[in-house]
Amino acid sequence: MADTKEKAKAKSAKAKVQAEPKFSKETYMWWFEKMKLMRRFEEKSGQLYGQQKIKGFCHLYIGQEACAAGAASALRKDDKWITAYRDHAHPLALGTSPNAIMAEMFAKITGCSKGKGGSMHIFDKEVNFMGGHGIVGAQVPLGAGIAFAEKYNNTGNVCITYMGDGAVRQGAFHEALNMAMTWKLPVIFVIENNGYAMGTSVQRTSNVTELYTLGESYDMPSEPVDAMSVEAVHEAVARAAERARAGEGPTLLEFRTYRYKGHSMSDPAKYRTKEELEDYKGRDSIESVKATILKNGWATEEELEAIDDKVKQQVAESVKFAEESPYPEPEELYTDIYIEPNYPFIMD
Repeated sequence: MADTKEKAKAKSAKAKVQAEPKFSKETYMWWFEKMKLMRRFEEKSGQLYGQQKIKGFCHLYIGQEACAAGAASALRKDDKWITAYRDHAHPLALGTSPNAIMAEMFAKITGCSKGKGGSMHIFDKEVNFMGGHGIVGAQVPLGAGIAFAEKYNNTGNVCITYMGDGAVRQGAFHEALNMAMTWKLPVIFVIENNGYAMGTSVQRTSNVTELYTLGESYDMPSEPVDAMSVEAVHEAVARAAERARAGEGPTLLEFRTYRYKGHSMSDPAKYRTKEELEDYKGRDSIESVKATILKNGWATEEELEAIDDKVKQQVAESVKFAEESPYPEPEELYTDIYIEPNYPFIMD
């Protein structure tokens, strides 16, 4: 135990500290707790997948927490979110109950998609999370469509649309960018670039490796973001949202991040070196926020450990909730398909 604590202190010592913090104590404390919840939830999900309690596909977010937390603190409650199938952390950042997400991963009726979506299709209308989507790049034009509806209805809301670096090879990405810029839609396109897509480096799949420059083809404001820094994510998203709300249209942000695990639970990630992985772990966004909190005297080590214990308990409770929840009844096969409640299914 003592050895583990010493390693944690050494990691904190390497983390980037904000000499002059750009945000309030409350914001840093919120970031710390939210990112800790994401990290602990994903770590437990990986364990449960290994125990075959979570089945199907499972894509973890470990290392990328700042991409969701920084955006959540920069946007408004009524803004819309959509992403691909790496979709557990975003709703956690928005306030979805860990119980509902874990139950969904267990395919239970108490899950946020009633057990019908699993790990790759988390939805929560209550927090405006428009879902995880399993088809690579399919959520990009959907995000543009959601933004179109917000503009049409004059709500003043934006839609933040996440994708992985591999999705930018899809034609739908370019079509969506062209339409969004032509119609000046209030959408923020985010490429979560961990450098490897499904396991092949960007350098081996594209002549264009500065992915944010793809937006420049459509005269779209575009920029790279150090997404290992939650502060940088917040600032970039806030700028993009301000432009969108002013009627100036979309922005493309390339979040340069790093995932500590492979593409999915079945990926051993042998395509990168241990040295590279450890180097990025030394820049861990949670440790950076922790170091900033400690340096400014906003909390003690013991108080931060208590927050970590709290989120571990939340995750443990979510597992208990999922295990004790029932599976959907067979009749659920016929619900949530058509908007008409009495659609004439052929039942025999």
